Amino acid sequence: MIYPWRRVAIELPGEACDQPMNIVLMGPPGAGKGTQADRLASVLGIPHISSGDMFRALMHQNTPEATEIRSYVDRGEYVPDRLTIDMVLARLNEPDARRGFILDGFPRTVPQAEALDHALKQQGRRLDCVLDITAPVPVLIQRILGRQGAEHRSDDTPQVVRTRLEVYNQQTQPVIDYYASSGRLLTIDGTRTVDEVREDVDRALALPTPRP
Repeated sequence: MIYPWRRVAIELPGEACDQPMNIVLMGPPGAGKGTQADRLASVLGIPHISSGDMFRALMHQNTPEATEIRSYVDRGEYVPDRLTIDMVLARLNEPDARRGFILDGFPRTVPQAEALDHALKQQGRRLDCVLDITAPVPVLIQRILGRQGAEHRSDDTPQVVRTRLEVYNQQTQPVIDYYASSGRLLTIDGTRTVDEVREDVDRALALPTPRP
């Protein structure tokens, strides 16, 4: 598979961290993890790697893999582990991700989490923090449908939204348990304002408080 983000020089805003920081942001669709991931990427100078964004980029290719990925995404189902793991691990091997990364939407299954831990261990790396941003289902549905008109996303119809949330609860809860059992999980209340969530995220990562 040809990955469209390869061979592109990525210029990141902000300053690179003094020490590599490898972060996983978890949370159901609509919890706001993408907003926080973009901000952290700017503050820390490391890439925000969204599996959903990568899948949407690949879907525009005229390949059998792209057709397969499109069929899953349009139904609100998870893309199989074999495709997802290969895609994300290839992205983590790009030069800009070697000094740190923010993963958004990966891992979503225990096999993906295990594959990530194994790949990082082989490279002498590890996850520094796993943040789980949570919100009740009615709040999530309202947020997701609210962005539907602006982004024109085929995976944001009411039925697909419900399917995505059901799949998330079924398949991702074991991943949350996986990270909680190793003491790497911190939970953030995503129902509050963006600034309040930001403060909790920064506190969890021991980031300095911005000056007013």
